[in-house]
Amino acid sequence: MLAGCAVGPDYAGPPRLDLPSHWSTRTVSRRQTGTLDRWWLRLRDPLLNRLIEQAVEANPDVVKAKAVVREARATIQQTSAGLFPYVSSTASVTDNKTSSGSASAVVDSAPYTLHQGSFDSSWELDLFGGTQRNIEAAVRGAQSADEDLRNSLVTLIGDVAAYYVEARGYQARIALAQRTAASQRDTEKLTRSKYDAGSGNAVDLAKATAQAASTEANVPTYQAALAADIHRLGILLGRPPGGVASLMARSAPVPAPRMPLPTGLPADLLMSRPDVASAERKLAQATAKIGAAEADRYPAVSLTGSVGTSALRAGDLAKYSSVSWSVGPSVTVPVFDAGKRIATVRIAEAQRDQAFATFHATLLTALEDVENALVSLSQERVRTGKLTEAAKNYREAAKLSRSLFETGSASFIDVLDAERSLYSAEDSLIQSKVSAAKDYISLAKALGGGWADPVDVSTPVIVDGNTGPHMRETLK
Repeated sequence: MLAGCAVGPDYAGPPRLDLPSHWSTRTVSRRQTGTLDRWWLRLRDPLLNRLIEQAVEANPDVVKAKAVVREARATIQQTSAGLFPYVSSTASVTDNKTSSGSASAVVDSAPYTLHQGSFDSSWELDLFGGTQRNIEAAVRGAQSADEDLRNSLVTLIGDVAAYYVEARGYQARIALAQRTAASQRDTEKLTRSKYDAGSGNAVDLAKATAQAASTEANVPTYQAALAADIHRLGILLGRPPGGVASLMARSAPVPAPRMPLPTGLPADLLMSRPDVASAERKLAQATAKIGAAEADRYPAVSLTGSVGTSALRAGDLAKYSSVSWSVGPSVTVPVFDAGKRIATVRIAEAQRDQAFATFHATLLTALEDVENALVSLSQERVRTGKLTEAAKNYREAAKLSRSLFETGSASFIDVLDAERSLYSAEDSLIQSKVSAAKDYISLAKALGGGWADPVDVSTPVIVDGNTGPHMRETLK
């Protein structure tokens, strides 16, 4: 009966909140089936897959999150020890000598050696469940740490994929600018030939030269942005900034997902989003702490006992005549503390309300993230389709205008405008493909997709050696 006693509120699960029945971009609430595990495989890029696996192993934020999990699990063990008795032992051997008498006569006793040994124990009974509430808080804290680790992985994988896609986009834009500039230099040569032959004018030649130079000027800007993305990828993988430069040296297409992501229902975010799940576990932890603070207002009962022995010879320590013992309960009753304990309960209640507000805000933010990603991805795909059509027609227009210009049937202004429009359309198309891929990645992150394989958190990064007794070294 005493072991089952508890004070404080019992956590009844995630609070009921008004959640939409379906996403606003969908006309029906039909639930899509499927899994978000390893969603990046849908991008079908082997190098990206390899970079993500390496990042999961070495990213500093993930390493830190693993250490937090180990700390939380050790806290459970530390707190659970409060349910059990505490036993200690002491042993001593002392040389003694006493003197007695008055100022006129002092009598010294013979020196003697005293051997002493004792065992002491104490056990605080968890009558009102204070220790159990602390264990509940520790367990829920460990569960929150597990979710924080999962959230670190979700964020990391999304960031690696986004920077990778962005880098491939800049490589494509660099290649496009270089191809376009080469074509515009050919147009400049043609214009110069006409000018030298007397059929052209200096204005057309200057415009042709300026347009080629303007396109070439984009290349350094894109190369600087590409270098920054590659440097960020290196950091995410736990390497120096140039750690993945060699892997990214060869250009590759911008990853284009072909399969839709299973969006599920808004209520699924309570379990699928690790930041929401972590906030909910922190709310449960804060609720348990109220019970622990409430239990401190009630009497505490402890059982204490000790057994001691002393003798002049070590062989006599086990003799009953030299053994003393004591055992009995002790009760501590709070009488007056000027409202300190009740204030502690009020603090815990206020912290629980803060945890609820954080959970509510985190859930709303998760809903917003998914809605924004769904809209952005849907509209970007429409934009990509229109830009594809525009680039196709501008390509045909540029080809025709150039042919007509060579035969003298079109003005140079038509060629200049067609080439400028074609370059702008193709560059916008590349940016749209990058945006669509990043929106896909954002949707996967917003839905909580991430690493599915077990993560080893038991092995510390730094393994200490020579931790037993040894000679102390000088400070470093």
